Amino acid sequence: MKAPQISPTAAVQPVSHYENFPVASVLCPPRLRPAIAAIYHFARTADDLADEGDASAAQRLAALAQYRADLLAIAGDQAHSGQWPQVFEPLQRVLQDFQLPLPLLADLLDAFAQDVRYTAAQRRYRDDAELLDYCTRSANPVGRLLLHLYGITDALSLTQSDQICSALQLINFWQDVSSDVARGRWYPSVQAMAAHGVSDADLQPDSQSDNARQLMAAYAAQARALMQAGAPLACRIPGRAGWELRLVVQGGLRMLDKIEAINFATWRTRPKLTARDVPLMLWRALWMR
Repeated sequence: MKAPQISPTAAVQPVSHYENFPVASVLCPPRLRPAIAAIYHFARTADDLADEGDASAAQRLAALAQYRADLLAIAGDQAHSGQWPQVFEPLQRVLQDFQLPLPLLADLLDAFAQDVRYTAAQRRYRDDAELLDYCTRSANPVGRLLLHLYGITDALSLTQSDQICSALQLINFWQDVSSDVARGRWYPSVQAMAAHGVSDADLQPDSQSDNARQLMAAYAAQARALMQAGAPLACRIPGRAGWELRLVVQGGLRMLDKIEAINFATWRTRPKLTARDVPLMLWRALWMR
């Protein structure tokens, strides 16, 4: 089956996607910046293969399968397919130089393929435990890969990294409800929607449902609690890396503020961070303890 011709196969060096957090910014330790950028572009390109363009589900899964084969090839010091050279040539050097744990990279691909399958089958998450299990593969590996680069391996740091990453993933879900529902992708779990009396119609753009607001408020509170539980990690990591993580945490918390500011109605409006939010994020990062 021919892999889809999707734009992420093009050059990947710039961080051109909107993100709620800094990626390999000037705060990042210079010696680690290429490695962090390589990991980011590996994940972002795979995510775009799963999400972007008009390819069918079968084409997307075929592309992700080839992408996985290329990952395994470079990990074994073999040639990749050549479809994504801007991803796999830098990543091969990083794998060799830093001995990145391959299962963490593979977990990301598992999550992206799951997104494709769930969307194609119109399958939903039964409960929030299943949704958090998805986060263990879609988001938590990124934080663990970064800790690996920093040489941090203790259990508390790994747990707090997972909390930050899961919180970021959940914040992204609740920020993007309007666009996800329009594409037939549902992250509010069946159990949570039932518990709050929320129907599919309540999450359509013209809805003014109070039940839907309560659902989103509960989800936002859960994400905030996770982020706050993991936040002390940023104060333990020394130097530039710690300051960048502080901004990651504050970016997520600021997005939750913006969700609350629209009364949690993200099925109607998609909030986003702008340059005006940066001074407040920097101020809050400065006073983190």
